[in-house]
Amino acid sequence: MTRTPNVSTTPVHALVEALRQQIQRLEGSRRQAESKPIVFKYKDLEHIVPHGGFRPGTLVEWLSAGDGGGAETLAMRLAREACCQGGALVVLDGRRVFYPPAAARAGIDLQRIVLVRPQDAADHDWALDQALRCTAVDAVWAWAERIDPHAFRRLQLAAEQGGTLGLLMRSVRARHEPSWAEMRLLVEPLPSAGPAARRRVRVHLLRCRGATDGHCLDLELDDETHTVHPLAWANNDQWRNRA
Repeated sequence: MTRTPNVSTTPVHALVEALRQQIQRLEGSRRQAESKPIVFKYKDLEHIVPHGGFRPGTLVEWLSAGDGGGAETLAMRLAREACCQGGALVVLDGRRVFYPPAAARAGIDLQRIVLVRPQDAADHDWALDQALRCTAVDAVWAWAERIDPHAFRRLQLAAEQGGTLGLLMRSVRARHEPSWAEMRLLVEPLPSAGPAARRRVRVHLLRCRGATDGHCLDLELDDETHTVHPLAWANNDQWRNRA
C-alpha cells in the first residue's frame, strides 16, 4: 500500500503560529466593533468629535506648537477615560518629562500605568507597536516626533488588533504629513482672562475619517481641579489658512 505523501511543506509550528495570529486579528477586530466610543465627561466636545467619542482600536494625533499648549493635558484626560474599565495605560516617555504625580492628581491610578523610557528611536517604535497590540492595554500615550508612512500603517494595524486607543503627541509641523490616524486634532493656546485665570485652548478637528472637518471648540483647563470646561462651540474656517 502506497502511503499518501504530505502535500504541505510548511512546518507544523509555522502553521500554528499563522493560525494564532489570524485568531488575534479576528479577536481584535471584534473587540473594536463591540466596544463603545470613549467620551469625555463634558458633552460639548461631541459637537466636533464624530461617532459620539473616540473609538478603541484607533489612533488619535494631538498636534501642538510646543509643550504646555494643552494637547498633552487633554490627551491624558482621554487616557483616564479609556482606562476606567481597569486596563493598563502605557506611557512612552523617551523625552524623560512625564511626571507621575501630575497624572495621579488628574485621577489616573498609578498602579495601572506602565512607564516606558526607550533609549532610542528604534526602541521607541518597537515598544509603541507592542503596546498597541496588547489586549490588556486600554490606551497608549506617546510622543511621536516623526513617523514613517509605512511604520504609521503598522501602528494603525497594531491598534486595531489590540483594540487599543493610541494617543500620539506630535508637533504642528506634522500637520501636512500623511497619516493613518482616524482623527487629527490641533490644540492651540488662547489668551487667558487674566494673570491668575485658567488656561484656555482651542481644539480644531483637522481630519477624521467619515466626518466633516473644520469644527473647533474653545476649552478652559483648570490645573488645580484637573477639570475641563467648554467655553463656546463654533464653526471656524479661519484655521485653514494658517501655516
